[in-house]
Amino acid sequence: QVKVVESGGDSVPAGGSLRLSCTASGFLFNSHAMGWFRQAPGKEREGVGCIGWTSDHAYYADSVRGRFILSRDNAKKMLYLQMNDLKPEDTAMYYCAVPTSRYCDNVQDLTESGGNYWGQGTQVTVSS
Repeated sequence: QVKVVESGGDSVPAGGSLRLSCTASGFLFNSHAMGWFRQAPGKEREGVGCIGWTSDHAYYADSVRGRFILSRDNAKKMLYLQMNDLKPEDTAMYYCAVPTSRYCDNVQDLTESGGNYWGQGTQVTVSS
């Protein structure tokens, strides 16, 4: 049974930083891409980024590229999202997701489907 649990969401002022964490189990974590998507009330789901299982490549949405950084620790089955220079438009529920494909070459899958599995989400609120 696949289980995904996110943590680390909080309320921060614009320009601040947060690190989201995700633990996942029930599948071969160290041979599968992982990612995050977000969704704000009344808005479409947006794939934020995905990272390959060896961490050799990562892809980001244009809206977060240069500010957000994905990383993972396969030994601990953990995924992280470092978010810097946060903006009010980053306010959303953030979901850790297992993409449909084991490979990561864009965030389209996460935007369109959210992936195969995701957790309950963690709320990020950025005040202006």
